[in-house]
Amino acid sequence: MLTHRLLRTAAAGLAALVAAATVSVLGATSASAASGGTLTVSQPTGSDTTAFSVSTSAPCPAADPDLLAVFSGGNFPANAFAVNKGPVTAYGASPSGGYVIPLSFSLRALAQNYNVTVLDPTNPTQYTIDVQCVPLFGTSDDLDFSTNIWFTSETAWTTANPNNPATPTTTTLAATPASPTTVGGSVTLTATVGPATAAGTVSFSDGATVLGSAPVTNGAATLSTSALGIGTHSLTAAFAPANPAAFASSASQAQAYVVNPAAATPTTTALMVTPGGTAPQFTDVTLSATVSPSAAAGTVQFLDGATALGTVTVANGAATLDAGTLSVGTHSFTAVFTPADTKSYVASTSAAVPFQVTPFTGSSATETITTTVAPGSLVISVPNNQVALPTPLLNNDGSLFVTSGALQTITVTDNRAGNPGWTLSGVASAFTNGTSQISAQNLGWTPKLVDEATGQAITLGATVAPANGVPASDTGTAGLAKSQTLATATAGHGLGTAHLGAALALNVPTTTTAGTYTSTLTLTAI
Repeated sequence: MLTHRLLRTAAAGLAALVAAATVSVLGATSASAASGGTLTVSQPTGSDTTAFSVSTSAPCPAADPDLLAVFSGGNFPANAFAVNKGPVTAYGASPSGGYVIPLSFSLRALAQNYNVTVLDPTNPTQYTIDVQCVPLFGTSDDLDFSTNIWFTSETAWTTANPNNPATPTTTTLAATPASPTTVGGSVTLTATVGPATAAGTVSFSDGATVLGSAPVTNGAATLSTSALGIGTHSLTAAFAPANPAAFASSASQAQAYVVNPAAATPTTTALMVTPGGTAPQFTDVTLSATVSPSAAAGTVQFLDGATALGTVTVANGAATLDAGTLSVGTHSFTAVFTPADTKSYVASTSAAVPFQVTPFTGSSATETITTTVAPGSLVISVPNNQVALPTPLLNNDGSLFVTSGALQTITVTDNRAGNPGWTLSGVASAFTNGTSQISAQNLGWTPKLVDEATGQAITLGATVAPANGVPASDTGTAGLAKSQTLATATAGHGLGTAHLGAALALNVPTTTTAGTYTSTLTLTAI
């Protein structure tokens, strides 16, 4: 059995034929497609038992991702399938950007598949091979490529029309740049085919080695290559016509082309000495050489005057040598690069680098002593944060309820570095009993100093008088409704612990609803 591609769809009327045939087939397609270009047969002649391939001159359009091939002429039915429908991605690319489609069976096998017994009934008999671009679904022929062959006997065929001999062609070859050239560069080969109307492909060769191929456009084909090595080459160009029935093939004369080795690349070598300029005796001295270009392989010899210090292999354009301990006096260092391949790179020598080694004067060491001063803190505290004032009593003129008391003792401790001093202040919220309030303006104080540490200098804040029973709706800032200073320690005199207090006085409006009222006094030390 011959290898063949399976179809995605099959015409129902040919199902039995497909199953029994040695080459699978499918029903005919439309023949009204536009021409997509030429179809080239892989060989100019063959026998009825020869398998061959065909190449399209261009790819199928994106809308047609599949192709198929049909064969017609002689006693064959119209559009007999030679290649079943399949994706274009299954085929290799032709030199012109199209597809190379192998016919993995002979024309004799195809004839037997369609019950054709005579291949040359008219001598010569013309047959047409047609490759069609078709959509993914269906077999409508949108674009096709075709060519003809002729059977001149029952067993032999040719691509040249026996009734219309092909026009002779000539092929000449030119190379740019002209011979000789230097290895590594690109060489452009240009074939000129005459007459200029001859379409086809030119294959470029170096002796028996094919360098590549290119389509003929306006009588010329061009190929650029960098594959020519050092030596003498024999270059040729061979023209294969797209339509052998119309034009004959031709080849250029062999052209000798010489590729010479590239000239050796100059190099530069730079030297750096570390430490620079001078150093005391017993100091390690490092010599660092940089070779450019960095691709240059080889060795660097380091010299002190005429004395060789050592030789190092270059790696990535660099070589380094530890000169060790040098004698006291004046030195002159150089680095000499010797390439591994003298045909590719030129040797080079660095400029001399002077260096002075001074007498050893001993060594010294240092120790650094440190300590860390903590930032310290400023802390305020009270032993009991609850202050209960006695029940307010009516004053002598009957205009207010009044009461008084004292704050719990306040402790301020300062151990901060820098002795910046501090200020203690307080602000009270309104006295609240459910929805009823007493304004904090009606609360006042008289600051008291209980004790202070040695070295502290504390100044008490001014007495803050309570307002004269203002209503809760009053938005003023009397009394302790705003922040008031209780005490201050000046900078340089705040370190230590101080105990402070204050006498409190509260005036309550006579319109105040009976009940227990609570206010929060916020004390802040900063």
